[in-house]
Amino acid sequence: MANPLNVGDLIEVIKYPLITEKSTKLNEKNFYTFIVDKKVTKETIKQAVEYLFSVKVLEVKTLNLPPKKRRVGRYIGYRPNYKKTIVKLDSNNRINFFPKS
Repeated sequence: MANPLNVGDLIEVIKYPLITEKSTKLNEKNFYTFIVDKKVTKETIKQAVEYLFSVKVLEVKTLNLPPKKRRVGRYIGYRPNYKKTIVKLDSNNRINFFPKS
């Protein structure tokens, strides 16, 4: 999935937006946070965000987060690891996750 060419692959790159207090404060500065597929590159993420939201992306930063230990009773397991990306948009563009009705 390093270089998807068709629209179906671009849609599957971004899993969901990450909505936390910190990411909401970053939204005010035109930075948006997403959870993406582990195998995609920054260029692919840029293409996917530009296609899905019709915006101009200036910068893409990625983080590969490690799996975390999870304990349920006496059983110990791991939560899955994932890739997080922070995307900076052009000052004229915005993504509205919560549209007003």
